[in-house]
Amino acid sequence: MRKHFSLWLLVILMLGASACGWSQLGMFSKEQLIEFTPAWHGERFPDGRPEVPDSVLQRLKDATAEEAWEVLQKAGYRNQFAGGWKVINPSEQRLIGRVVTAVFMPYRPDVDSVIRANAEKEGRHARGENSWIIDTLKPGDVMVVDLFGKIKDGTIIGSNLGTSVATKERSGLPIDGLIVEGSVRDTAEIEDIKGFEVFSRGTDPSALRNVMLMGINVPIRIGQTTVMPGDVAVSDPEGITFIPAQLAEPVADHAELDHLIDDWGEMMLREQKYTPGQIDGRWTNEMIDEFNRWAASKGSKLRLQKH
Repeated sequence: MRKHFSLWLLVILMLGASACGWSQLGMFSKEQLIEFTPAWHGERFPDGRPEVPDSVLQRLKDATAEEAWEVLQKAGYRNQFAGGWKVINPSEQRLIGRVVTAVFMPYRPDVDSVIRANAEKEGRHARGENSWIIDTLKPGDVMVVDLFGKIKDGTIIGSNLGTSVATKERSGLPIDGLIVEGSVRDTAEIEDIKGFEVFSRGTDPSALRNVMLMGINVPIRIGQTTVMPGDVAVSDPEGITFIPAQLAEPVADHAELDHLIDDWGEMMLREQKYTPGQIDGRWTNEMIDEFNRWAASKGSKLRLQKH
């Protein structure tokens, strides 16, 4: 069943919007973005979207889906991974970014006329509604779009808009990108955009049409995952993990500690100081102390707790 819960949520939100006096159809207010991300206590963008620090994004560059999964599962987040992508410009580097969301629906002229009238009031003059999303992007963002799996006529970008997205998102991170539950066009030209990785459900030569933009920075559904504005998207060879803002640093800590444990264990085995059984089994407090001293010598502030 392809009905999206996020779409019904948007309808409810938009009906409530008229009572609240919003001018922006399908947009969360700052207050709602704060209300729907209550566990985040850090800095926020002016629109209320959580602003996970650049330093945390940098630390996630080696995090795997499995390492993120362990933290997310323990915190009760069981639906944060989406796989099965067609990847354009695959990279050995992770795609990492703060999520800007957008959701489209099949075109309906009476509804779209209201969307365009409100967009005109807000100064959104571009004809293509997909460009309105790009205008909101900041360095370190990643654009995540629910286009209800549409392939033909569901191409969110081509080469020109791909260049614009990459330019808007450009940051100190090695890879920028796009994630779309839909398709893209101009694949050959997109492959020429260095450092720009695209995760889509397909490609098609057609242009985007017969759809309408129903929301920017609202909850959306990607695969079986609910994605919120301000989540951190992290790619690896298996797919995309959408990490809630408040769990980004715990995931980074867990991944870093996992890597340190692996490195120290391998070093101990090479030196034949401990047996495989000792390394793979429950470490003694003496081993934990030795590991913690070594981790500190590597500049890590993370420590294993003794029994």
